[in-house]
Amino acid sequence: MQINRLFTFFRKHLTEFGAGKKKNDIGFFNFDLDADLEPLFNWNVKQLFLYLTAEYTTPQNKLNEVVLWDKIVLKGQNYKLKMRNAKTKYFFWDDGAGLKANKNVTLYLTWNIIPNVGYLPNIPVDGAHRIVFPDQYSSSS
Repeated sequence: MQINRLFTFFRKHLTEFGAGKKKNDIGFFNFDLDADLEPLFNWNVKQLFLYLTAEYTTPQNKLNEVVLWDKIVLKGQNYKLKMRNAKTKYFFWDDGAGLKANKNVTLYLTWNIIPNVGYLPNIPVDGAHRIVFPDQYSSSS
């Protein structure tokens, strides 16, 4: 399972009206994802919850984690994902200007196995994908 390619990412500095009307960075990108989930399913797996997170540091926060995309795969559905030019499902907001020229944004694909019985393991995929945000805003509106 891997994120093959990231492209079309850019950053804006926009007013977030739910956060006191101050300007914050918002990032956008598209991605390709190939995954064969069939080996994760057995008699005790009811569904998988997949999610893509971004982790990065800023001067204000030692660790920032943002969920950008998720998907539920039920037992019996197509276990092969082949996504091309997929958009993030959730906004990539930062509480300030922490995305500007940030060279250390790392994407992780993780899943939770939802069993019929038993505990809920949280399993990260081996490997990660690092992205660098541009040092100029695409738009300041």
